[in-house]
Amino acid sequence: MNNLIEVRDLRKRFTLHQQHGVVLNVLEGVGFAVGAGECLVLHGRSGAGKSTLLRTLYGNYLAEGSIRVRHRGEPLELVGAAPRQVLSVRRETIGYVSQFLRVIPRVSCLDVVMEPALARGWSRTEAEARAKRLLARLNIPERLWTLAPGTFSGGEQQRVNLARGFMVEWPVLLLDEPTASLDETNRQVVLELIGEAKAAGAALIGIFHDRAAREAVADRYLDMTPEELAHAG
Repeated sequence: MNNLIEVRDLRKRFTLHQQHGVVLNVLEGVGFAVGAGECLVLHGRSGAGKSTLLRTLYGNYLAEGSIRVRHRGEPLELVGAAPRQVLSVRRETIGYVSQFLRVIPRVSCLDVVMEPALARGWSRTEAEARAKRLLARLNIPERLWTLAPGTFSGGEQQRVNLARGFMVEWPVLLLDEPTASLDETNRQVVLELIGEAKAAGAALIGIFHDRAAREAVADRYLDMTPEELAHAG
């Protein structure tokens, strides 16, 4: 398996039990592969299933088809994987930067950002140094670092989330609108972090509604309109 992630004939449907059992086929026959140092940008109208695809790759949704990821040097099938395998992949192999920070009450900003590194066995000193560099780079004032992010503005929470997402190197990194609502200065920082992740050999899959950001990072595009997916793979 030369690619870091390979997706074949991926299908996801939702049954709306509150609406007389209506079935929505959100993903149908999705296929692609991404190698080290590549960024695949998901493209398509709102409602095409872009965010659903990212959540499915991360294991938030059960699906049909195949998602094979290189984990600990070996290919691992994520569709139907045991929960312990999914947790191991989330700790070591697949990172996910969502649009929103899941705020944990009374946990400091620094601890939120450090958590992925501590979960991998980094020393607290090493993790704290890296977290502080990222927070400073993303223009989070030092006076906020010891406070819980639940008290922060939406923009500050988004940047804390970005610092957490880039805290460690991920073989595969999923990005859901990482530059949304950022000012130009912080947007440039995020584009630099994405470039550094690519240079380090990560395979990135992202959604970018910001055209300039999209064009700055994309190596390839996956058109999520159904008629195009029929010819993808």
